[in-house]
Amino acid sequence: MYDYVSLLKNIVDNTPLPIAVLIGTDLKIELANPAMISIWGKGNEVIGHKYFDVLPETPRHEIMTQALEVLNTGIPFYAKDKLIDLIIDGKVMQHYFNYSFTPLYGKDGNIYGLLKNGTDITDLHNIKQKIQSSDERLRIAVESSGMGTYEINLITKETVTSGNFNELWSVDEASDTEMLLKRMHPEDLPIREKAHQDALTTGKIVYEARIINDDKSERWVKVNGKIIKDQNGNASSIIGIIQDISDQRKFEKDLQQKIKESTKEIRESNENLIHFANMVTHDLKEPVRKIKIFNGLLKKEIEAEKIENIKKYSDKVDQSAERMQTLIEGTLAYSTLNKSIQQIQKINLNEIIENIKIDLELIIQEKDAILFTSELPEIEGAPILIHQLFYNLIHNALKFSKADEPPRVIITSKIVEYEGKKHVQIVIKDNGIGLDSAYAERIFNAFERLHSKDDYEGTGLGLALCRKITERHNGTITAAGQENDGAEFTVTLPLSQEKKTI
Repeated sequence: MYDYVSLLKNIVDNTPLPIAVLIGTDLKIELANPAMISIWGKGNEVIGHKYFDVLPETPRHEIMTQALEVLNTGIPFYAKDKLIDLIIDGKVMQHYFNYSFTPLYGKDGNIYGLLKNGTDITDLHNIKQKIQSSDERLRIAVESSGMGTYEINLITKETVTSGNFNELWSVDEASDTEMLLKRMHPEDLPIREKAHQDALTTGKIVYEARIINDDKSERWVKVNGKIIKDQNGNASSIIGIIQDISDQRKFEKDLQQKIKESTKEIRESNENLIHFANMVTHDLKEPVRKIKIFNGLLKKEIEAEKIENIKKYSDKVDQSAERMQTLIEGTLAYSTLNKSIQQIQKINLNEIIENIKIDLELIIQEKDAILFTSELPEIEGAPILIHQLFYNLIHNALKFSKADEPPRVIITSKIVEYEGKKHVQIVIKDNGIGLDSAYAERIFNAFERLHSKDDYEGTGLGLALCRKITERHNGTITAAGQENDGAEFTVTLPLSQEKKTI
């Protein structure tokens, strides 16, 4: 007859699964295979001893409650990933177990004991913890970087996201790709489609697109992804990340704008250089020619001792030299106006006008001119530039006067609201030779002259300087008038400046 008892004992002893049989309510150890004895770490002399005498360090109340519940109800108990302290070689060691209590029934049908098995999953638990910790660190890194992750099932179109994806894509829940595509700017859909087509060859998805928010504003995102293939080599899913590149796009846009502005400044500078070259070729060349001619005549008259002609030719040389000096100083002032930084100060416009009257005292007396000035407000700006602005305008009003009528210059002002900010609007009106309304804008161009330099001295830069100065103060200047019926210049300047320098 075959010895089934020996066979069963041989199986139990050699199975790698830790097994023990506990009898009665005091849980006396009736059987423990080598695998269980090894886990307990108490040696081989454990049979016949009570469970908690052998393992006093285990959580007595909790395990006793579990065991008695199985003994009383016959319902097996299972525990997973449970922390249990074990004293092995005098040291307390933390172990994690999956264990169970299964009721054992006698011939009379009553429960007489428990089959206890347990698996030490400490290594598995630690690996799992490391993975979770790694996943958590990755999640924190992704969220703190402002990025979001996504996974798209290419078969079901189901989408799983994490991190900041939903916020970046401006959706409450990203359940499928159709929902996501509704948020993308229509103009960027072909870009996405091309990126996905290219990915069939490269395996990688890279594109940038605009996401439309609930408030209709736009956010730029960069999408990176990788196609995952199944065991048959067919594309099954896409995983990737998105990141907000709105700031980067704004920086690029601002940089492009600055480049555009710089290019415009360079173009204007080149145009000015052309003007300067023309002036050197023509305007400066002429007084030099005159100086040479009159100087030659002067030498002849000196030899002939004709005093009257000597004085006349000497005066002509002086006039040509003064003309050259005026042109050079005007050109220098115009070309360097934008280069120097000026501090913003409080400016009393009434004092500016009074100082200009003193500067122009001789021409005012010479032409019997009268200036009518109303009370002007205080503004913020660069005093030296504001003085130059009104000096040029008032000087022009006196210079372009009628030969048979004394100059009359009227300066008035009023406060106006422009773009939510208070400005002063100053009108300088004269009774001079006026101007054709067709040239009301052209006169502000550099080197633009409507009258012969023989009739009216000047560089053609005065009004160009005036426009530069008003624009630098965030203001405007316009001209109006009729021929032989006076001119009117309107200067609009803000009462206060936003910056401390201009």
